[in-house]
Amino acid sequence: MITETYLNHPTFGLLYSICSLDKDRALYTTLYAQRLFFLVTQNNEGIKFEPITRNEARIFAESSLRTLRREGSQADYDRLQAIHRHTF
Repeated sequence: MITETYLNHPTFGLLYSICSLDKDRALYTTLYAQRLFFLVTQNNEGIKFEPITRNEARIFAESSLRTLRREGSQADYDRLQAIHRHTF
């Protein structure tokens, strides 16, 4: 499970966690500009950074919002909703 709030990308510097998507994947954005988005996957070989579009990132975040709402995780839902409003 990826639990880091910040990751260091070799080219783009610090990335900020938007949300976890599942056990081994999370959505990250560049810390300052929040214009570049990455799907970060962690496995036995290490961490893989996959660049994705802003629209794809928004869809992933909205899917996570729906999941949190269904599960009843109100605090997590509120946190992600604030990030979603600020970022997208």
